[in-house]
Amino acid sequence: MSIVRYDPFRDLRSLQDEVNRLFSTNLSRAFDDEGIARGAWMPNVDIYENKDQIVLEAELPGMNREDFDLSIENNIITLRGERKFEKKDDGDNYHRVERAYGTFTRSFTLPQTVSAEGATAEYKNGVLRVTLPKREEVKARRIEIKGESETAQPRTIEAKAQSGTSGESKKATTAAR
Repeated sequence: MSIVRYDPFRDLRSLQDEVNRLFSTNLSRAFDDEGIARGAWMPNVDIYENKDQIVLEAELPGMNREDFDLSIENNIITLRGERKFEKKDDGDNYHRVERAYGTFTRSFTLPQTVSAEGATAEYKNGVLRVTLPKREEVKARRIEIKGESETAQPRTIEAKAQSGTSGESKKATTAAR
């Protein structure tokens, strides 16, 4: 029986070798000599929020309003479209085409705090701006608690709705009436 020295990084190196092998064989076919993807185009999207709404802005340069579609279903907003390559003249000889063309689909899951009913969209200067209003928060309410004995004073619980990063959470405080 031979003694094998323990190497804590052996599994990590093996994983790195497998990942390197995966990327070196499959992705080289998708990219040309300069590393520019052929036929794969995704518009850049910014998503931000303020206290009243969530805003999605997508860059769609050189496209007409009829070239893309926007939909909201099951709390997922989806932007689909196609940027077509239009050769201006049959006599044109292109020496280089760096702008990407083709179909695209971008989907984003919306938080539960957003209402799709009041959504508005505006397309101006190659930028699509979608505004999604946030839902009205549940108003604070009081719940009266009666005790077992009739001499005990009733207590009131005041519930306040608060919005958090992962959704709405409720905080309950107990106050004597």
